[in-house]
Parts: sequence; structure tokens; C-alpha cells
Amino acid sequence: MSSYERIAELPLEVESLSFEGRELVLNEEFTRATTLIQLHGPGGETGVGEDVVYDGLDHVNLQADGPKTIDLAGSYTIDSFSQKLEETELFPAPPVRGEVSELYRRWAFESAALDLALLQAGRSLPVVLDRRPRPVNYVVSMRLGSWPASDEPEKPDRLLRMLERYPGTQFKLDPTNQWTQELIDVLVGTGAIDSLDLKGQYKGTPVDVETDPELYRMVIEAFPDAWLEDPDVNDQTKPLLDAVADRITWDAPIHSVADVLDRPWPPKMVNIKPSRFGPLSNLFEMYDWCEREGVGAYGGGQTELGPGRGHIQYLASLFHPDTPNDVAPSGFNEPQLPDGLPMSPLEPRIAPTGFRWQ
Repeated sequence: MSSYERIAELPLEVESLSFEGRELVLNEEFTRATTLIQLHGPGGETGVGEDVVYDGLDHVNLQADGPKTIDLAGSYTIDSFSQKLEETELFPAPPVRGEVSELYRRWAFESAALDLALLQAGRSLPVVLDRRPRPVNYVVSMRLGSWPASDEPEKPDRLLRMLERYPGTQFKLDPTNQWTQELIDVLVGTGAIDSLDLKGQYKGTPVDVETDPELYRMVIEAFPDAWLEDPDVNDQTKPLLDAVADRITWDAPIHSVADVLDRPWPPKMVNIKPSRFGPLSNLFEMYDWCEREGVGAYGGGQTELGPGRGHIQYLASLFHPDTPNDVAPSGFNEPQLPDGLPMSPLEPRIAPTGFRWQ
């Protein structure tokens, strides 16, 4: 039985829905907004998911008009609810960024439905899947400079401060065109870099990085054990990347198993961001495929501000707890680093019922 088949027939009763906004000012250029999707059952239960669409206008429209335009009341199974979502317009106004935003919102509704169905069944996801939650290894994902990027040289100060307060923390960094050999030498000296997100698959976004074969050469040589995520593969970079194909992973292009099979090299490792997959069926198919084919996986997040962060930590604990999961506690994203954050690995915090990381 596949992982999805184990959850597909869970009964689900939805009486109403509501939305709750969250915001965090990350810098002068960007305020992160998300929306909690709340599905209410007739017995007073509430299943919650988190919409991680990046454009604030999409959240404003959903919170203002969603209760009037989206009707999901009814009796379902997880699978029939997913089919209902396929037929339902989840954006009161067209999404700013199109298809990717549609997948993000779809994941929010589907994760809320899974939470509610498990609450109503009085069961937890590990019980239904027959899997044991394990401590979750995490890395902290960050860009050393500002974004949108400036021409100023980037500095390691924030990373070094994190290491002072949280020794042993490992990192996933975004190399940019402002990286210098001096900076790279400092980072190598920390021994704390697990993976490098080259952002070569992003186009027309605030986090774009102009492809520079010299930058690729520098980081490939300087970090011989680091994973290399989302390179831009072109005539200039491909010779460099061919030599380290076993270290290349993918994130932004991956929404299904078919997308993995379409990569230039068969990957040894992939980044599974649940929000990129949309329907639960696509996500659990990916987990099963990786396990069957012996392909490693690590989780990834979207700067969640609420229970969505717990969802990705939860899934990592069940499917890939030992890899460099980009699921660090949300406090690491705050402009002022708080005290008392849990160190890696995170002990499982599985609620007795529902899809909840307590």
C-alpha cells in the first residue's frame, strides 16, 4: 500500500472555513505574509494549514473575499476533498505569480484537511502511515547580504553571531555575485556549511543570482562536501557541474516525480518542499519514489510563520530525519535572533491526534 493510499480514505467533515493573517517584517524591502487556512468541523475541531504564497496582495484578497467565494462545506474523504479542490477556485482574484502560487495554496488547504481528518479520526499521521517519527537534523538557511541584493560585499557577521550563540549549527547558504575569496575562506574555516543554494533556477524574482561560472568554480572547490542546489546549467557551467554531478540537488523545478526524472543528471538527493507539490497525492508519491529508488531527500520551507513550519518538521521526522533539512525553527528567520531555540536535532513533537507538531 502506498503512503497516499494509507490516508486517502480518511473521512472528513467540513462545516465552514476561516482565514487568519500572519506577518513578519524581515527587512526594509520585504514583509513576509502568510495566511492560516482553518477548516472547521461540526464537532468543534479545526484543521489548520498555512498558505505560503509570497505576494501580499494574494493574502489580502484571500482574507477579505475568500470566506464569500470559497465554499467547501460537506462530507468527504481526503481523496474526494482533493478532487473538490481541483474544481474550486481558491483565488478570489488571479494570483500574482500564477501556477506556483496555486500549488502553495493548494498545499495549505490539503494540509488543513489532513489535520482535520486525523483529529476527527482521533489518530496521528505516524499511526496511519505506520512510520516512526525520529529526531530531525536541521540546517539554517540564509543569505549573508541583503535582498534584493546590493553591490556591497557580503559579510559573515550574522552567521558568526549565530555560531557563537548556537555552537554546532550547520548552514545552507545562498552564494551571490558579491562573494569574495576572503569571505569564502572565513566560511570554510567555520566547518559549518552543509549546502549551497545557487539560485540558478530562479528568474525574475528578488532572490535571482546572475550566473557566474567563476563563482561556481570557487564554491565547488572551496566546499568539496557541500550539496549544490539549483545550479543554472548552460554551456559555461555544465563542464564544472559534470564533475560534481553526485553533489547536485534540485528544489525550485521539483513539483513531481516527473520533474526529478527530467533533470540533467540522476540526482542522489532532492529537496522536497511540500508546498511545491500542492496535492498530498503528489507529495506522498515523491516520498515513496525516493525511498524505492534510493534517492536521498531533505525538507525545505518557505519562511512559514505559523503551523506550516511544524508541518515540514513533522514530515521530515517521518521520511528523512537525518539529512540537511532546511526546517530550522522559525526563530532563526527573525531579524533579532531570540534566545532558547532548540538545537539540532529536533526531538519529535508529534501531537496524539491530527497533523500537528506541538
